[in-house]
Amino acid sequence: MGNCHNLPFMNLPFELRIGWRYTRAGRSTRRNGFISFISGVSMLGIALGVAALIIVLSVMNGFQREVRDRMLSVVSHIEIYAQDGAALPDSAQTLLQARQNSQVVGAAPFIAAQALLARGEDMRGVLVRGIDPALEPEVTELGNPEQRAALQRLQAGKFGVVLGSELARALGVRVGDPVTLIAPSGQLTPAGVVPRLKQMEVLGTFDSGHFEYDSTLALVHWEDAARIFRLEGPSGVRLKLRDLHQARAVAADLQAAMGTGVYVRDWSQQNRTWFAAVQVEKRMMFIILTLIVAVAAFNLVSTLVMTVTDKRADIAILRTLGASPASIMGIFVVQGAMVGVIGTLSGLLLGLGVALNIDVIVPAIEHALGASFLPKDIYLISRMPSEPQAGDIVPIAIISLLLSFVATIYPSWRASQVNPAEALRYE
Repeated sequence: MGNCHNLPFMNLPFELRIGWRYTRAGRSTRRNGFISFISGVSMLGIALGVAALIIVLSVMNGFQREVRDRMLSVVSHIEIYAQDGAALPDSAQTLLQARQNSQVVGAAPFIAAQALLARGEDMRGVLVRGIDPALEPEVTELGNPEQRAALQRLQAGKFGVVLGSELARALGVRVGDPVTLIAPSGQLTPAGVVPRLKQMEVLGTFDSGHFEYDSTLALVHWEDAARIFRLEGPSGVRLKLRDLHQARAVAADLQAAMGTGVYVRDWSQQNRTWFAAVQVEKRMMFIILTLIVAVAAFNLVSTLVMTVTDKRADIAILRTLGASPASIMGIFVVQGAMVGVIGTLSGLLLGLGVALNIDVIVPAIEHALGASFLPKDIYLISRMPSEPQAGDIVPIAIISLLLSFVATIYPSWRASQVNPAEALRYE
């Protein structure tokens, strides 16, 4: 016993030693046991709240990544295009200038226009994209070899077309079937304006995994598109970058370099509404789930108030031995902070453990319950994705610790105001 003061723990400050002792106080009495139980519940609530925040935000990040990657298999990282769908003044020079940027790893010309596609009595509005089959693989990632082979079958003057899988299904066409492309800007005849019609052969289909594009996109050779829509050349250039997260900065650099004759937009601007909606939803989920952490953290108030009431005699003795009100306050701040720190760290470990192994946990739960949470025939994604990000995890930990600390202030201040004479009168 005489050597206990040499232990490293005994070298800690006075407030830390007693605050830690109160945190792990034994259950010698029914009252102490109840207080310890409430403290444990608060710790568990903080841990579960932090874990829920990490898991939900990680899954939302995973869904956003999956949808974004499927979207970018069809949509380019950056588009450079002329005003009102007109042809670029010099597409070859634009391609050369764009490739000079160190972030650009692929570039291809394109033509974009709206049209109608008809098969018998069925008619669908489509986005026609004229592409260069030789350069298109540099900027798109249409997956399997069969889809890439279909693009390579597009030849100038043959008027072939490659359709999105959902569009082909809606029109009821297969490879080799004819379809009629109807251009909106028609020919002027004595009978009035007559739409231009062109019969085309379906050379293949593609499946990007994104319904919006699979149901509306039709790919043709850019020279055929130029003839149909009466353009002198490509209406734009599509770019693929080394790092898609640099798209906004690269687009700004290219816009400054190319002047006002062309427009440059990145992938986030092309789908601004969707990305904005995802960010709002993620922000609201963060706020809602933070309330769970807040409720658990402020349970510390009741725990510490009960502890202060139970330890009034101890506080009075410490005060008579010379402890200052600030030291007494520090003791209970330490006790509450310990609960917050342990709860937060436990929540981080639990949340990251689940988020990093969700691809194993969810299939196991589905197998046990005999259910499928994401049926392939309904949802775009059939597995539960997860992507923990430091930009989410660090704020969660900081907010949890701050809430825990704030919850300790009032009870700790109450403890510092205990009058030793009054507390010891009935002891």
